[in-house]
Amino acid sequence: MEKSDIESGVVIGDKELYPKMTESPGLRWAFIRKVYAVLTLQLIVTVGVSSVVFFVGDISVFVTTTTPGLVVFFVSLVIPLLMLWPLIVFAKKHPVNLIILMLFTLTISFAVGLCCSFSKGKIVLEAAILTATMVLGLTIYTFWAVRRGHDFSFLEPFLFGALLIILVFSIIQVLHPLGKLSSMIFSCFASVVFCGYIVYDTNQLIKKLNYDEYIHAAICLYLDVINLFLHILGFAIHT
Repeated sequence: MEKSDIESGVVIGDKELYPKMTESPGLRWAFIRKVYAVLTLQLIVTVGVSSVVFFVGDISVFVTTTTPGLVVFFVSLVIPLLMLWPLIVFAKKHPVNLIILMLFTLTISFAVGLCCSFSKGKIVLEAAILTATMVLGLTIYTFWAVRRGHDFSFLEPFLFGALLIILVFSIIQVLHPLGKLSSMIFSCFASVVFCGYIVYDTNQLIKKLNYDEYIHAAICLYLDVINLFLHILGFAIHT
């Protein structure tokens, strides 16, 4: 079997990912491996940073009991949103794209760690195991289904509509909390939506995205995983 990467243009293997595939399977497989390598690094960083925030109790105490801490928490939530623009602009400019991506990952990881610090370790571990199981299962299923000719692009309008519902409900919850039962139902609904996004984004990774869009693909899958974990955690907390 020949070995290569996307840049060299040499084919790695010849196994098609879906019927009537017109592009080089080797190049597509190399692109997929590159995306999952970036995603794996992001998740490792997230686990590391979140673990530090979770186990160092002084950090959560500082954030929840002091004004500067609340500012830090607010900034950690806002910065990832602000960094989406430079991520899009510099998505194809190496190594600037990787530097911005790492900063983006670090800020999200800090916020995830703070969310975990408000829960018990057992619940966080259960949510992490469930998330890993769902992500692995849905990824394997999508590759299997796409290889047999299925296309999940039709999910896009439904997922976008569901995402709008999640955003509006989140704003309502911040301004006027609707109670434990509503939060549990919302978390359950959002978990299902992001399971759908994992399937959709994996489908796009396999069939649609260009080879130079690996940062875009990694960001989409990373946000899918993080949102799924947070909503499973929210569901577990409210049950």
